[in-house]
Amino acid sequence: MTDNTTRLDHVVLWVRDPVAAADFYEKAVGLEPVRLTEFAAGQVPFPSARVNDETIIDLMPLTMAERMTMLTGAADSSGHPVNHVCLALSEDDFDALRARLQERSVPVTDIGHDSFGARGNARRNFYFRDPDGNFFEARHYA
Repeated sequence: MTDNTTRLDHVVLWVRDPVAAADFYEKAVGLEPVRLTEFAAGQVPFPSARVNDETIIDLMPLTMAERMTMLTGAADSSGHPVNHVCLALSEDDFDALRARLQERSVPVTDIGHDSFGARGNARRNFYFRDPDGNFFEARHYA
């Protein structure tokens, strides 16, 4: 890629069990696991889930918190998830995600309308939590 405009590269989530988290993100959310085999073999410190060609969600084991020494207080972020992460989807993918979550008995909120985001007002949105308590919003714009 030669376009160097600013983009969101990745989000790091603290998780209790990275393999279980990767399974949730693959089967319930529909995101492809990245480096899961290498993680299971002990070759890399964490797996990820691919959001799109440019963005991943890193599934960082809580056990890594004590190694977070690159910035004073970084280890203290363990157990303090961000308010939420928002996934913008096509209308079909939005509906498919909601159906997969409901099939797996993952609680979801009612559908909201006209929620403001990076591309303006989204037509519909809803929220759900992953197994580690991280809060997600799913939305579609058109």
